[in-house]
Amino acid sequence: MHKRDFMKAALVGAATLAGPTAADAAAKTPSVSDRDYMADLLQTIADPVLGAMANGRLKATFPLELSPTWDGRDRNVAYLECFGRLISGLAPWLSLPEDATAEGRVRKRLTEQALQSYVHAVDPASPDYLTWRGQGQPLVDSAYFTQALLRAPKALWEPLDATTKKRIVEEIKGLRRINPPFINWLLFAAMNEAFLLAIGEEADPMRLNTAVRMIDQWYIGDGWIKDGATFHFDYYGSFVMHPMMVQVLEVMEAHKAPFWKDDLTKWRDLAVKRAQRYSEHLERFISPEGTFPPFGRSLTYRTAAFQPLALLAWRKQLPAKLSEGQVRSALTAAHKAVFSQPSNFTKDGFLTIGFVGHHPSLGDWYSNNGSMYITTESFLALGLPATDSYWTAPPQVWTQKQAFAGQAFAKDYAVDY
Repeated sequence: MHKRDFMKAALVGAATLAGPTAADAAAKTPSVSDRDYMADLLQTIADPVLGAMANGRLKATFPLELSPTWDGRDRNVAYLECFGRLISGLAPWLSLPEDATAEGRVRKRLTEQALQSYVHAVDPASPDYLTWRGQGQPLVDSAYFTQALLRAPKALWEPLDATTKKRIVEEIKGLRRINPPFINWLLFAAMNEAFLLAIGEEADPMRLNTAVRMIDQWYIGDGWIKDGATFHFDYYGSFVMHPMMVQVLEVMEAHKAPFWKDDLTKWRDLAVKRAQRYSEHLERFISPEGTFPPFGRSLTYRTAAFQPLALLAWRKQLPAKLSEGQVRSALTAAHKAVFSQPSNFTKDGFLTIGFVGHHPSLGDWYSNNGSMYITTESFLALGLPATDSYWTAPPQVWTQKQAFAGQAFAKDYAVDY
């Protein structure tokens, strides 16, 4: 399905709620596989950004939208947010081998555009040189920028020219000037150090170890992690805590980084187990219609709430209680519930501030439309090839769909790890 066709399908999907006439129209729309739907939606999100930035035109063409409660920081941070968050979720898909399929041709083009975008991102002479210096926000989005390079090193890091690699390293090291507050920001600092460690640069063991120690201290049980001293009932376990904790520990383990306590393998295994338990909760949040609870900060990050489920699916580490067909069906339904509204996008195809549709008032004081591109984190399972069992397994009903159809479903109990 071409992205224009996807937008037409989204309009039909939204209209279906209105009555029989729209339902008749929907019935005439060719059905697509879950993978085709997800791949086309991700292309729809990525195309306007990478198409512009590959040519040094993102700042010139990306229409900034700020939350009504914007705190007055430099608005130019939006461009690093936009590219960094987009590429982090896109990276696994781009890491697949080249092939001659229609999807493969799209991936090849997006990969080439992503590489050119990385060049512009750190070239001071480029119109799209990103905001690396000044305020603290670049620390946050640099971590997504480097996370992508860790997720797809052969597709996104190794092909870069020596000058661009050198500039990236310099910009990332320069962010050490920012002293992260003792909240989720510790993981952003650690992610950058993990990237440096992975490419053979000297990493700061204090930033790595402090993040691991504090996230462990903030773990309150049953898969949930506090964000600093206070517990917030929100999706930050999805946006930051679980995915970055697992990746930082994996890099530290692989490169034998200095560690403050005992076996890094044991710590990494524990982090995965806790992410699996949290993901069991996420799956149970998805209603029979694909909707999910709209609570907490950064709600406008949309489907990024399901990053851990998508991440574990990509890594073939889903909890034993969740089948691949069940998770795929649930995640596809959640994406359709959110992206059925055309006003999620501007007329030029860029994401807007909102949850299901365009609702700027839902933005937080730090929200801009660049922030919204973290939604791509829910597409990580596209890093599995189309032949993988995740995509070929028969669709299965998920927990709430079973429960509210009067079917038997699995009980749920807290864990003690």
